[in-house]
Amino acid sequence: MKNKLNKIKEEFYQVIEKARSEKELQDIELKFLSRKGLLSETLKGLKDLGQESKKEIGMLANSIKKELIGKFDNVKKVVKEKETEKLVGDLSLPGKEFPQGHLNPITLIQNELEDIFTSLGFMVEDGPELESDYYNFTSLNVPPLHPARDMQDTFYIDKKNDKGENKLLLRTQTSSVQVRALLKHGAPLKVVAPGRVFRNEATDARHEHTFYQFEGMMVGENINFSNLKKLLEIVGKKLFGENTKLRMRPKFYPFVEPGNNGEYTCFLCKGEGCKVCKGSGWLEIVGAGLVHPDVLRAGGIDPEKYSGLAFGFGLTRLAMLKYNINDVRLFNNGDIRFLEQF
Repeated sequence: MKNKLNKIKEEFYQVIEKARSEKELQDIELKFLSRKGLLSETLKGLKDLGQESKKEIGMLANSIKKELIGKFDNVKKVVKEKETEKLVGDLSLPGKEFPQGHLNPITLIQNELEDIFTSLGFMVEDGPELESDYYNFTSLNVPPLHPARDMQDTFYIDKKNDKGENKLLLRTQTSSVQVRALLKHGAPLKVVAPGRVFRNEATDARHEHTFYQFEGMMVGENINFSNLKKLLEIVGKKLFGENTKLRMRPKFYPFVEPGNNGEYTCFLCKGEGCKVCKGSGWLEIVGAGLVHPDVLRAGGIDPEKYSGLAFGFGLTRLAMLKYNINDVRLFNNGDIRFLEQF
């Protein structure tokens, strides 16, 4: 058995000196040092030896095993260092620059608006894209059969959600977050809700079935139209420059009373008139108004004590205007060449 052990040792040294990779070392470890390796298999014969021989051979075997494991560990360390050097290369050479991704222009606009409103004390809230009919329409003073529903071609879903609610739809507006936020936080409240919305549109350069909005609401005591005007003026100057002016014109929205369209000085022509603003010098950017009492009641708020203002930006439209993008379908087409421009 001594000869057998010495032969294993000799064979081990022959192959270990030639090892140049971790794969070769794994094979050597399996062949010589594993539980089913040559060394372990040889030591199984100790049971057939006498007491004196078993003691002598056992000491020799342990000595050889310890020596082989030590040699294996040293060679493994050297091989690993050499392979690391190959991977790292010359550390004095300049590093390789990896390409970075680009944010979608809609995300850029959203981040800019969130920074503006959070600096004004607003919190950012989110809501489900698969929404109930109640939060998307009824709670916003648009009951069933209300004509305002015809203005939004809606994707209805014939399925209940995890709360057992039926009459589900893909939300048509981020206004659906208004009542949810009031029920969750109460009043006073300053909140904005950016997000994706869906409408059953025939797609073309100006229309898309999936687009983004940015809704906001402020509820407190003695909130009035002058507060709304001042807030929108601040936002306009932050977005488009200090010389930006605001023009407000009446418009009907069922969840506000009174309602208005907010138009800002065209930031491209500075109000002189151009193709983008159709020669008017103004760009229709925001819909706004004072929160309808029925919406406050749906959110558990007493309209006799509290009032509120609400506003909504079309993030997709804002991005198209700011970056002079002429086709709304470019935002969702997945073409990296489009994103690399921003």
